[in-house]
Amino acid sequence: METVTANKAWEWTAEDDKLERVEFTAEMKKDYTILLPTMLPRHLKMIASLLNVYGYKAKMLENDGQEVIDTGLKYTHNDICYPALLVIGQFITALQSGEYDLEKTALLFTQTGGGCRASNYISLVRKALKKAGYGYIPVISLNFVGLEKNSGFKLSLSMIRRMMYAVLYGDIMMYTINQTKPYEIEKGSSEKLADEWTEKLVERLGNKKSLSYGEIKRTYRDIIKSFAELPMNKVKKERVGIVGEIYVKFSPLANRNLENYLIEEGAEPVMAGLTDFAMFYLYGRVIEYDMYRIHKKSVHIMRPAFKILCKKQKDIIEAFREVSDFIPPTEFTHVAKLGREYINYGVKMGEGWLLVAEMAEHIDSGIKSIVCTQPFGCLPNHIVGKGAMKAVKEKNPEVSIISVDYDASASEINQKNRIKLLLANAASDM
Repeated sequence: METVTANKAWEWTAEDDKLERVEFTAEMKKDYTILLPTMLPRHLKMIASLLNVYGYKAKMLENDGQEVIDTGLKYTHNDICYPALLVIGQFITALQSGEYDLEKTALLFTQTGGGCRASNYISLVRKALKKAGYGYIPVISLNFVGLEKNSGFKLSLSMIRRMMYAVLYGDIMMYTINQTKPYEIEKGSSEKLADEWTEKLVERLGNKKSLSYGEIKRTYRDIIKSFAELPMNKVKKERVGIVGEIYVKFSPLANRNLENYLIEEGAEPVMAGLTDFAMFYLYGRVIEYDMYRIHKKSVHIMRPAFKILCKKQKDIIEAFREVSDFIPPTEFTHVAKLGREYINYGVKMGEGWLLVAEMAEHIDSGIKSIVCTQPFGCLPNHIVGKGAMKAVKEKNPEVSIISVDYDASASEINQKNRIKLLLANAASDM
């Protein structure tokens, strides 16, 4: 396959400052298909289905492979961070597939509004679309801080609430799959059960009748109990923590199916859920207000929202303990305290102090092997992740931490060899 490299034709110019944003209008809502990039497949499938219930036609993309990488390289500069390259490559590859009516297709891109460059990559998506001949396709910003607005795409409180439960359900399934799949007697039983639950949850969340929280808590228990009842061979396996930049940590496209690879190599992968990142974002806004008196308008929403998520997380932890022997997620407030031993809360670019706090969380739960996923071009992640490793190792000499770089030119063999060496060292210590 031809190697595609970036060239000067892609570089940002004064003309690009005049790029006009194509708004997603109310008229478009009726018959436009909205494409979502891959990150957490089960979470996003549920969110896409919820958008469909509220009158949109949404679909999560599942195209992957070298073609996505090459297309991303073709329409971006080669020093763009790897997650942006993949998202752009996935979008344009999908548009070129012939599967969609390009006159009635829109794209959705998330923005947090934080200091990470990813909050500004929506402009790069638009530039890449223009270079590829798709400049007329609207790109919708999914954000909760008013960065961009579209008359045809609005999030109601009801939608946000249901999306929150989609994230919580998705996290529960992620925790349970990773604690059953390495031990399942019938190969594929965990994924099959998760598929069944995803279908049920989409139907339940998609029903416009009011959601009863009592029913939701029962669903927590039903999900966990059903996975706990799967036949398992509970032999001792090395538990391996995964931390890093949010997209590369969660996306099978970006991390080359890291969770499945660890399972194939006889380990049990362990990751904090998407809920933790949401809580990190909310908690960060509250801390900044307390320290600098900024975010005066939004803090009155962020503080109660953080407390709500803390309560939801405690309910999930309680459900795990009541109906299973699975290891539940750690309370976020405890994670934050563990991280404070190594890093200041003021370090918040990208994943900021959360990345280090998750390392500390894994160690606190008895994990002695950690993989830090590092995408090319993610300066905050490299500085915080690699910068903190020495301090974490000095305090915990029995723990092995490796960083694995993921980028368009990275060798899959080298990546796997680093992970194999980590697991081999862990096996020799068992």
